[in-house]
Amino acid sequence: MQYSLLTTAVAAAAAEGGPSTPIMPHTPELIWGLLMFGVIFLIVWKFAWPQLEGIVAARADAIEGGMERAAKAEAEAAAAKKQYDDQLGEARSEAARIREHAKEQGAQIIEEMRTQAATEASRITETAHKQIEAERQQAMVQLRGEVGQISTDLASKIVGESLQDEVRQRGIVDRFLADLSEGAIQPEKLGASAEQGL
Repeated sequence: MQYSLLTTAVAAAAAEGGPSTPIMPHTPELIWGLLMFGVIFLIVWKFAWPQLEGIVAARADAIEGGMERAAKAEAEAAAAKKQYDDQLGEARSEAARIREHAKEQGAQIIEEMRTQAATEASRITETAHKQIEAERQQAMVQLRGEVGQISTDLASKIVGESLQDEVRQRGIVDRFLADLSEGAIQPEKLGASAEQGL
């Protein structure tokens, strides 16, 4: 409504030939303004607009490229994470395999040590038995000699004659010890016969 009043007022003033309103410019200014607007529009449309379109297109390409690069980087990160997870899984399975192998080797080493210890114990026991047997044999030989000497001295005193002949002495001692070991001579009988002889 105000627009129609303003238009009516401008038309009335122009018809009367009175002074122009401050809203309406002078006709030469209007023409020059329209002409300059057209020139500036043509310059902007011919030169500036393509550059602006290029800048906008480059910016859109940069944004799209950035999005593509981000998607590509995300895909690479996902692939790297998958590779890392795979390597981590392989490392864990390798560690489990190494632990299992170490357990098996430990059990094998323990079994070998037990076998070696048992073998060594058997060898030591056998050596000890052999040494004991050798010492027993040596003691028997030494004891035979001493018993032979004592019994010969005793028999010499009882019989009243010398039994110092070594061959005869050995024969008597061996026969006496053989009878003793076979059970033909009992220690009690020996003691009783010695008492009866006295």
